Amino acid sequence: MSHIQFQVRRHALADTRIVTLPDAPLADGQVRVRVQYFAFTANNITYAAFGEAMQYWQFYPVPDDADGTAWGNIPVWGFADVVQSLHPGVAVGERLYGYWPMASHAVLQPTRLSAAGFSEGAPHRAALHPVYNQVLRCSADGFYTADTEALQALLRPLFMTAWLIDHFLADNHFFGAQTLLLSAASSKTAYATAAQLARRDGVAVIGLTSPGNLAFCESLGCYDRVLCYDDLASLPADLPCVYVDFAGSAGLRAAVHGRFAALAYSCAIGGAHVNDLGVSRDLPGPKATLFFAPAQAKKLSAEWGGAVFNQRLLAAWQAFVAQVRNPAAPWLVVQAHHGAEAATAVYQQVLGGRGDARTGHTLSL
Repeated sequence: MSHIQFQVRRHALADTRIVTLPDAPLADGQVRVRVQYFAFTANNITYAAFGEAMQYWQFYPVPDDADGTAWGNIPVWGFADVVQSLHPGVAVGERLYGYWPMASHAVLQPTRLSAAGFSEGAPHRAALHPVYNQVLRCSADGFYTADTEALQALLRPLFMTAWLIDHFLADNHFFGAQTLLLSAASSKTAYATAAQLARRDGVAVIGLTSPGNLAFCESLGCYDRVLCYDDLASLPADLPCVYVDFAGSAGLRAAVHGRFAALAYSCAIGGAHVNDLGVSRDLPGPKATLFFAPAQAKKLSAEWGGAVFNQRLLAAWQAFVAQVRNPAAPWLVVQAHHGAEAATAVYQQVLGGRGDARTGHTLSL
């Protein structure tokens, strides 16, 4: 028996390959899952772009080639079914939601089992953040409904990040500013953040995007205003604002820092503009500070307690899904793709920032 993996060259992200690997026999306590499908979005490109710095390549490590070429497997969110189990607490046939490899199958080593799920306990993941090691049983997951599976795969992890960004900014009283500038405004994490911020009084949310995505961003109704990147100069230079950067573009970050003398905070989130990523040194204003969602989740859980944290997150998720699924004007149209060729095409499209912003891709290998 064998399985297939989609691998990416770690230092040249446009280079990909499909690899067929033999299935290793399971050890006691392990389970094998069939990855039924997963979402692929700009968020996954961020995982690849920050793979070294944030240890994303360590979740499903790939050995280097004999010549030293480094390949990686990008982690993805989606659904899998247990097809083989040597663990008494995990049954064949269980449907699971979690953080999978871009592959047809994966082997897990469940620990800390509960009715809700378990942790992936492989030794190489012990030092990685536990939020990414959680595997949820769909049968006991309050977020799960069969009719929203694709939306969960596409939006749930992004929404949680967005929800945490919203609370982080509110906890810090928006750093004294009343205007928030969100780059890559058509990206799912950005518009999920805007949807949460739109519920706050006293702040204006301005989306920054490319000309091709301007109409889409305006149609969502969650931005107070949407501007093309080249129109930054239409905003007053003395505007007190916070920059929430989903693009990761070094050039755009320099333009924002150079334009706004009263920039109160610069929050780095993602790397949607993968061709212009870079460290911006000696910029005027505040230092660009990377937002790490698990740290904010830990803070809120400690303040509220785990049960309240989960209740509030679930309520916010359900409200957001209702917005996204609005029959009159859906924010997202799901396209399902099957097979290695289709996965490669979607990967290149998302990497290149091409395609319709209203489309959400799910893949199966």
